[in-house]
Amino acid sequence: MRIVGGEWRSRRIRFAPTVEIRPTPDRVRETLFNWLGQDLTGLSCLDLFAGSGALGFEAASRGAKRVVLVETDRAACVALRENRDVLHARQVEVVRSDALEFLRADAGKYDVIFLDPPFGSGYAERVLPMLSAHMTAEARLYYESGRAAEWPAGWRVVKAGRAGQVFFQLAQLDTP
Repeated sequence: MRIVGGEWRSRRIRFAPTVEIRPTPDRVRETLFNWLGQDLTGLSCLDLFAGSGALGFEAASRGAKRVVLVETDRAACVALRENRDVLHARQVEVVRSDALEFLRADAGKYDVIFLDPPFGSGYAERVLPMLSAHMTAEARLYYESGRAAEWPAGWRVVKAGRAGQVFFQLAQLDTP
């Protein structure tokens, strides 16, 4: 898979060939980063359910100052670390952890959170209530799923799209 923009544009990253990993397609990533703006300089990003790391490496390529990749699969974490080292991506931190456990233990605040859990896992419903504690005032949440999302009160969808069987949305917390 290739990085579509930024410093590492067209560089390929490799990922562990597991059934669980479903990389975000190139055209969806292009759309997402058009929504976010091409330059993420100075932003802090969290990629829960990192899998291939495509979203996190894309953010780092576009100048994010810190990118945390959270993944439970051992082989996927090995591949993420190898990609980080090949790219010399010092701003990328790989954490082997369950997303829920990570959120319970982490005190960090993020400007962009990527939420792309395994489709049909039910993780999104459990993770969403925990995210506000980890979001800066202007933070944006990217959510990818196999069906249109139903958002709980307090969230608003800023942008939405669909590519084949993939539904993707950019959302923010409502500010009082």
